[in-house]
Amino acid sequence: MGQADGDARRAPRLKEVGVSSTGKALSDGWRMILTPAGAVTGPAGLETFSDSVDAPVPGTVAGALERAGRFDRTAPEPLDHLDAWYVLDLEGERPGEAVLHFDGLATVAEVWWNGALLLSSDSMFVRHDLPVTLTGEDRLALCFRALKPHLEKRGPRARWRPQMITPQGLRLVRTTLLGRMPGWCPEVHAAGPWRPVRLSRCGSAWPADIRIAARLEEDGAGRLDVRFGFEGEAPTVECAGVTAVAVPEGEGRFSARLSIPDVEAWWPRTHGNPALHDVFLTLNGERRRIGRTGFRRIGIDRGADGRDFALRVNGVTVFCRGAVWTSADIVDLPGSRAHYEPLLRLVADANMNMLRIGGTMAYETPDFFALCDELGLMVWQDFQFANFDYPANDPAFVDNVRREASQFLDATIASPSLAILCGGSEIDQQAAMLGLPEAARAGPLTREILPEIAAAHRPDAPYVENSPSGGAMPFSPNAGVTHYYGVGAYCRPLEDARRAEVRFAAESLAFANVPEQQTLEAHLPVPAVHDPRWKARVPRDRGASWDFEDVREHYLALLYGEDPVRLRREDPARYLDLSRAAVGEVMEATFAEWRRPQSTCNGALVWTFQDLLPGPGWGVVDATGLPKSAWHALRRAFRPVQVILSDEGTNGLDIHAVNDSAHERRLTLELACLRHGRQPVVSGRKDMILAPHSAGTLPATDLFGAFFDTTYAFRFGPPSHDVTVCRLLDAEGVVIAEAFHFPQGRAKAIHSAVLSAALRQDGGEWLLDLSADRVVQSVAIEAEGFLPSDSWFHLAPGGVRSVRLVPRAGIDPAARPAGMVRGLGAEAVLSF
Repeated sequence: MGQADGDARRAPRLKEVGVSSTGKALSDGWRMILTPAGAVTGPAGLETFSDSVDAPVPGTVAGALERAGRFDRTAPEPLDHLDAWYVLDLEGERPGEAVLHFDGLATVAEVWWNGALLLSSDSMFVRHDLPVTLTGEDRLALCFRALKPHLEKRGPRARWRPQMITPQGLRLVRTTLLGRMPGWCPEVHAAGPWRPVRLSRCGSAWPADIRIAARLEEDGAGRLDVRFGFEGEAPTVECAGVTAVAVPEGEGRFSARLSIPDVEAWWPRTHGNPALHDVFLTLNGERRRIGRTGFRRIGIDRGADGRDFALRVNGVTVFCRGAVWTSADIVDLPGSRAHYEPLLRLVADANMNMLRIGGTMAYETPDFFALCDELGLMVWQDFQFANFDYPANDPAFVDNVRREASQFLDATIASPSLAILCGGSEIDQQAAMLGLPEAARAGPLTREILPEIAAAHRPDAPYVENSPSGGAMPFSPNAGVTHYYGVGAYCRPLEDARRAEVRFAAESLAFANVPEQQTLEAHLPVPAVHDPRWKARVPRDRGASWDFEDVREHYLALLYGEDPVRLRREDPARYLDLSRAAVGEVMEATFAEWRRPQSTCNGALVWTFQDLLPGPGWGVVDATGLPKSAWHALRRAFRPVQVILSDEGTNGLDIHAVNDSAHERRLTLELACLRHGRQPVVSGRKDMILAPHSAGTLPATDLFGAFFDTTYAFRFGPPSHDVTVCRLLDAEGVVIAEAFHFPQGRAKAIHSAVLSAALRQDGGEWLLDLSADRVVQSVAIEAEGFLPSDSWFHLAPGGVRSVRLVPRAGIDPAARPAGMVRGLGAEAVLSF
């Protein structure tokens, strides 16, 4: 069967044909009609309604109305009280037997074919395949019934009632919670054919229902299992130069198993190459690519005491860093590669290696996972459950759960990026915070039903019962998985990131992150903070007396000694810049703490990756796709090869060098303590070699061989310096990472500085060369239409920092950038 059985052989040179997706997409020609709930029982009743709009499929009711100018996502009208009918006339199709495929109908839906009801569905997350007979003059009608009556139904008594999500009836309906969380999500209600509708013909001569599963064995061999439905002679399966003839399993099913010795493994992008391998099938002399997969081995290390949580990939412990994914578009809920790719490339460009899709979001499509496969991004996937006490003893509810989970896992079975499966978000936490003991909040959904499905369909992806879970309380940060907001929402000092002994934070560090000025001017041109239009975009927890702008302002005051209330009144531009700088500094400092080799932390994900509306939302990327200051800070904090400074009090300043990459690195450390941000008081350098996937720590005094109060802990006399700069250079002398330490705080290190900028072109790239006569904090670059390779960084004297300006989508690569450079303490704003 495979090479281990002596049957491996090279495939002959044959014609190669790409495999098309199943069937013809029914995307154009739809019209949508809205009616009062229950006003029309069948398609014939639509004749009395003349008001219709064009409606692309896949799409949503809100999206169709928005395109018609009848819906405003910034002030959304409720849609739950209306029925929505989608109608498509199929004319000229060749008569005969066919199958209609529905990849997602949101949410209580009916399918009518030529006036006859074929299907009633009550889950947004379940796919359906319906056989039909084509006549050449057919009508397909979809009805999405008003959800409001279903949300008002009473179900089994709940043991607890969450405050974040409304209404409570959502626990009984299988639909997304996006749009249902007042305070942080625009109330856009999902309805409509949100995933593709397709038409396929029966009797294909090629295999169908192809399932590819790959794993990496301990000895480095790749194991590939392929199963498919087919009536005919056994085809040949090929991957990475190894072939095997499929064997019949009975009832029109075949399978093949390949063993590929020393296969190139799939790695997260920070730790190696995300190698992918095409899988081919040969039948009757024709060779087709039937899929692509990667070989990796993932496990969870709980430590000797069972309290730890670390991800091991291919035998290597990986520090996971990234963010929580929301949606590519809150109105359309799109699932195509074109919508995902710009955002996922920003994830990759920020040196992230993991995204989490939380239980309050929606399942993404195979296109999402295919891109994550290519980019080396691991995905932590919550099943779509959050906060509620779900009716897991209701057979109909459980049947829907089994179908949605199985279908999702089968659709993504070949994706190595699917790394963690999780029962849901904050279910145990919600019950525990409302005072329920563990025995009273336990249930079969996340402890029996979902892990059983996960083990049957994706045994290669470890299962986690809930996020958070594992400690004395589900949300205790010093054991298992936590949602850590000590630094962040709870306004704890930066030192709490160490004190909390975080093991793994599936959520962390939420702030109302201010977008760049160009986004504000285009989409929210109002005074910051107290204008109602601004405040409407600031996230808050429902029922709280504070919002996440208050959190950001707390750290602005802590880091810079400024009164935010006075500052935003007297100098709003500086207020916004310090706001942008503060969140970046907090994020960079927190991840520096967590990535120290001595840290208890094995990974953390920021809440969230992208905003749902333009404004000061949680996202590190705004709703237009433009990175914010936090994105740039995380990009630096997540560098695979990194240098970190940590203040160890009277033990002095420690230097930590980290090499997450798959290659040995020969490096040089340079360190200088500067007075007034420019005069070296003491300095030194040291060469070092870091093995792959390793880290090293040494005291700063090792670089200059004598005692020096680097942390100003002994306080013998006035401080001799106000900033320490550490650089990490590669073998060619190129600076690949920098770290800064402010022994008296950042405010004491803001000096009047002369900043210089010069724009030049090199090999078709635009570069901005920056220099300064002393340290300038939080240097920001704005060039409309271009994305700087770094921004909101500290600039040290003694050299030139070159920043690439990369044209964004739709910008002529030959266009000359124009913009501004500014920094905290810089004497002037520079134009270029």
